[in-house]
Amino acid sequence: MLIHNVRVFNGNDESLAEGMSLRVRNGVIDKISAEAIEDNSGSTVIDGSGRVLMPGMIDAHWHSFLGPNSEEDLIKSEVGFLHLAAGKEAENTLQRGFTTVRDMGGPSFGLKRAIDADLIPGPRIFPSGAMISQTSGHGDFRFPNDPPRKFGGTLSKWELNGVSLIADGVNEVLTASREQLRLGASQIKLMCGGGIGSSYDPLDVVEYSLEEMRAAVQAAGDWGTYVACHVYNSAGIRRAVQAGIKSIEHGHLIDEATMQLLADNEVWLSIQPFSTGTDYWDIEPYPPEDTSRNEKLEAVCNGTAKAYALAKKCGVKTAFGTDLLWSPEQCTLQAAYVVKLAQLYDYSPFEALRMVTATNGELLALSGPRNPYPAGRLGVIEEGALADMLLVDGNPLQDLALLKDFNQTIKLIVKDGKVFKNTLPR
Repeated sequence: MLIHNVRVFNGNDESLAEGMSLRVRNGVIDKISAEAIEDNSGSTVIDGSGRVLMPGMIDAHWHSFLGPNSEEDLIKSEVGFLHLAAGKEAENTLQRGFTTVRDMGGPSFGLKRAIDADLIPGPRIFPSGAMISQTSGHGDFRFPNDPPRKFGGTLSKWELNGVSLIADGVNEVLTASREQLRLGASQIKLMCGGGIGSSYDPLDVVEYSLEEMRAAVQAAGDWGTYVACHVYNSAGIRRAVQAGIKSIEHGHLIDEATMQLLADNEVWLSIQPFSTGTDYWDIEPYPPEDTSRNEKLEAVCNGTAKAYALAKKCGVKTAFGTDLLWSPEQCTLQAAYVVKLAQLYDYSPFEALRMVTATNGELLALSGPRNPYPAGRLGVIEEGALADMLLVDGNPLQDLALLKDFNQTIKLIVKDGKVFKNTLPR
């Protein structure tokens, strides 16, 4: 593939490189030049007509299986339907301009395999597998009258479907972590504090002992990768850092001293721009009778602005993710969440675009030898990078809101050097 006459945002530089051409071979960008690139091999040739070429976007906290399926469907529906819904949403995700996602919990191994084998279109997936949770933790989705496994109970449907896995004690955490690695996890997802969507755990609780956390870190480290943990509160974050966990998922209720601890230990903050209010992209509350979860949702949303401000102040490496759950309608807001960084949380369009491309690509690289796509870098446009690119009408470095109207503004989507959308004039 040859792409001519484009202005390039490379993922790292604030200014566009004007009048550029690039060549793609075997899924990799092999040449970028301000001069015309000749190719006699019968390549596909695309004239960008001065449009902006940027890296494909990366969602560092996505749920390929949990996002498009409602809570009711996850409990009641046949598993084949659930996976077909996930497959359809994978195509939608790619069409929004997200060429890579880090799946932060759920049975995405089969979906990843189908996408990689070109059976269905979708983003690259860095899978975590089942979310590992203690009894009463954020991944314990049993009904109140379900007895625990150790006292006569059986695996819940959530566990049988590979969404979560309850593991108590060092030995069980080791086994659960190793099992996800055996299945192909590129990182481990551990539940280390209370959450919004679960029924039993308040936001202030700390989940898993230091020894249990270290067991997961040991298992992941033995495979050359890392642990990411769900936690909002400072106490859980401090314990996670002490255990050697490298990515804090959420962290909306963090205090300044704990944020500085992340900076001092080079731990990532993978946070989502959650908010409530009147904007169409905001999170929908739970039904009014679900008082507990609505109160937790409000507390997290109210902490978002402070957490972003502290991350900037302390210089913490910050990743972008969405964590959209339980609804295909909510999933459509994925690109709008990028815009929220600039409109609500004081990031410039450049800072937001860099976070959703090059910075998120750096986070994915923590998987080391477990990186499922080692042929080149992600999130950048440079020679030797994987050819995941978007061609955009208008300049998102000046008007980030262009990304909300992705159906109209993203004219070309390329992943792995293959065209998945082309609405350029013929």
